[in-house]
Amino acid sequence: MSALHDLAHEAGLQIDWTDAGGQAQRVSDDALAGVLRALGHATDSDVGLTEARERLVAARSGEAASFVSGDIGQPIPLAGMDGTGELVLDDGERRTVTIAGAMPAIDRPGYHTLTVGDHTLTVAVAPARCFMVDDASPGRRLWGPAVQIPALRDGRDTAFGDFGTLGHSARAFGAAGADAVAISPFHALFPADPGRFSPYAPSSRLFLNILYGDPGLVGLPVTGEDAPDLIDWQAAIPQRIAHLRRAFDARTDAIRDAVAAFAVEGGDELVRHARFDALHAHFFGQGARGWQDWPAAFHDPAGDAVAAFARDHADDVGFYLFCQWLADRSLAEAQAAAVDGGMRLGLIADLAVGMDAGGSHAWSRRDDLIAGLSIGAPPDLLGPDGQNWGITGFSPQALQRTGFAPFIATIRSAVRHAGGIRIDHAMGLQRLWVVPDGRSASEGAYLSYPIDDMLRVLAIESQAAQAIVIGEDLGTVPEGFRPRLDARGVLGMRVMPFETDGDRLKPPAAYDAQAAAMTGTHDLPTVTGWWRARDLDLIDELGRSTRSKSRAHADEQRARERTGWWDGFIASGVAHGPQPDPDDGAPVADAALGFVGTTPCAIAVVPMEDVLGLIEQPNLPGTTDEHPNWRRRMPADTDDLLGSDDVAARIATINEARTA
Repeated sequence: MSALHDLAHEAGLQIDWTDAGGQAQRVSDDALAGVLRALGHATDSDVGLTEARERLVAARSGEAASFVSGDIGQPIPLAGMDGTGELVLDDGERRTVTIAGAMPAIDRPGYHTLTVGDHTLTVAVAPARCFMVDDASPGRRLWGPAVQIPALRDGRDTAFGDFGTLGHSARAFGAAGADAVAISPFHALFPADPGRFSPYAPSSRLFLNILYGDPGLVGLPVTGEDAPDLIDWQAAIPQRIAHLRRAFDARTDAIRDAVAAFAVEGGDELVRHARFDALHAHFFGQGARGWQDWPAAFHDPAGDAVAAFARDHADDVGFYLFCQWLADRSLAEAQAAAVDGGMRLGLIADLAVGMDAGGSHAWSRRDDLIAGLSIGAPPDLLGPDGQNWGITGFSPQALQRTGFAPFIATIRSAVRHAGGIRIDHAMGLQRLWVVPDGRSASEGAYLSYPIDDMLRVLAIESQAAQAIVIGEDLGTVPEGFRPRLDARGVLGMRVMPFETDGDRLKPPAAYDAQAAAMTGTHDLPTVTGWWRARDLDLIDELGRSTRSKSRAHADEQRARERTGWWDGFIASGVAHGPQPDPDDGAPVADAALGFVGTTPCAIAVVPMEDVLGLIEQPNLPGTTDEHPNWRRRMPADTDDLLGSDDVAARIATINEARTA
């Protein structure tokens, strides 16, 4: 069906792609048709397909560019534009420029405005690269833990960790020699729904998870909550909301003024988000899950029904504005605690790849997003059956149309109080696997994104915030993707269990200098858990599919891998003596930290679970209630944990390796 393929190509879909194993794959015509229908194109006849393609071509050729990006010191092509124009730099300086198919080189990074005749467009000029580790700390190789914010404990009895706990923990790690702490996403969730606590399915990435706000900053510290080893979100979230409400009711005139100023700074977007949270709480009590379940009159955020609701429930809207202010102030305090504790970078924020289609962003700015499609991943090593994450993302056409405004705002929100950002599933800068709602992950296709523009925006924002950028480049990585990130100064992730040659670990010297070396991620078994085959036990317990023929076959493979790992540790000088027994993971955790520490990577990021030698992992991909995802707490206060002899010795190992 050439007409189908022609339309797919024009719509930005990739018909042919290469999987994680290097095998060529082709999207079926049925899957292509399903994705195209979700994008709003008729696919029931060749005539309809051809007309849809012609509409796309006509729209593209008929649209005058409103955004163009280029590199500092380089001419910027401007197809079809000639004449004299006025360039207004982002600081207000005005220049007269002559356009002849290209714009003369601009010597200043930023977002500038060009007017030629009656046409105006934004010119984004990127620096050569993102802010780098060497910019923050010349000549040093840094390290830091990766933590799940709710898992942390401090001296208070709290049901989960918040930004106050994060600041306490960051200061403790800074005193121990760490220069960064990579944190789980802090995006806004759904405060009224205690069942939605995954940090990777947010309501909006422009605002914060209000549950992490520290009421202690306004004189009402949290204490006396139940603090079990597994977080009971169903009880903990309503309890914390009630505490935040008491803090709101007790606010002083000074706090009222601070919140009012914060609301002015946040503008209409912040007010709409607060209205969304109030509306969601109101209709959630009536059984609605997302805004699509609300009465139709409330689907329009600028409509009369929403305005009337905001007037009638001004106190509720004000409460959510207060909570956003408190969360923002609490996060700023956490970053300050990290830097004051001696860290050169401080917090490294985590940017989730998308957001819930029933959430605040989709309600208030739905034209920004792809509708009827969910983001996921094709079958790969992490998910043999493919993955459908049930979240949505930006529309590539909308990004171009809006001058990348939503992407810029999202990056700025993430680095507002941070020294770095990790971009989850960074391949989304170039392409996303999209799946029509209600279909399996294998029935998707790759949708292309304007990677050059997005990388330039990322470099501008990174340098402006002086925040490093780490891109999660794991899974099915398109050809040429990593070199593009390298050229722009985005650090890749080199995760030890994936950096192998057969059953053996690649030597530390084989790791890229401009990358983050890691012993694991939140989606992988901990080092101790892997050594003890806890991941294989979970497969058996949950009845999950596996590539192994049997458990016995998997155990044999794991035994070979253990030997390969230990031999690699010995060869790199971070371990000595005989291979530990399968139930003795502590020496393996010691060696793993030393191993990633000796790599030439600019930064090593080690899950806190591996710093402590814990067995259980925070998240098991592909599960919801089957595994206690995002519910595990640390066994004690961070200060106490880092002060124990075995953990202190492990930290000394990585400190020594990083400064050698």
